[in-house]
Amino acid sequence: MNRHLEWEGCFNTRDLGGLPAAGGRFTAPGAVVRTDAVERLTEKGWLQLWEYGVRTVVDLRNPDEHGADAAPRPPGLTTLALPLAPPQDGGAPADLWSTGIQGTPLHYPQLLAEFPQRTARVVRAVALAEPGGIAVHCVAGRDRTGLVSLLLLALAGVPAAAIAADYELSAERLPGLFAAVGEPDRQAELEAPLRRAGTTAAAAVVAAVTSLDPVEHLRAGGLSDAEIQAARTRLTTGRLP
Repeated sequence: MNRHLEWEGCFNTRDLGGLPAAGGRFTAPGAVVRTDAVERLTEKGWLQLWEYGVRTVVDLRNPDEHGADAAPRPPGLTTLALPLAPPQDGGAPADLWSTGIQGTPLHYPQLLAEFPQRTARVVRAVALAEPGGIAVHCVAGRDRTGLVSLLLLALAGVPAAAIAADYELSAERLPGLFAAVGEPDRQAELEAPLRRAGTTAAAAVVAAVTSLDPVEHLRAGGLSDAEIQAARTRLTTGRLP
């Protein structure tokens, strides 16, 4: 399946369905969509989101990153603000922000290890959302959204290589986003920490996945086994358990 979605106003949108999962199954199309900030959606874009079946939006951005919507959201759409990144002042170890690895998957293991409550509450939102699809987004739909996508796909039993391949798809979409918002293409800047570390984005994602036990991580973040199973069921069937 072509997982890329064309929602007018967004540039890095794709369905997490259609990927190989545990037990010979596949992740369910329409269950979870990853995207860049939906506030840029036009009236047509919001209609496209709604017609795709999305009924819940999970916003991973910090409050100071929020802006005004370009067009009104559909009535009946639920939006949950669940910031993923810890605050830079007082809420996170200094080395998380000083090493220059944020904005790459190199910082995923540290975030997962030190802030399980933040990732777990996003997975809980997926597990307990009302019927319909869920759109998860940050600003560019790459790294915070990529971390949540990694955790959800790992929970569904998607192989590490397939999770890494999904992450890499953002690289071909970001130039259009940067151009649309009047920013220079930042691909070289984003790749520099990976080069310094002697690795690639794909290899960093694979390393993060292979070092992660998604069930134990979510338990550490406060999720019950029933909530964990509900999230897995939703990812693999597209339905509430």
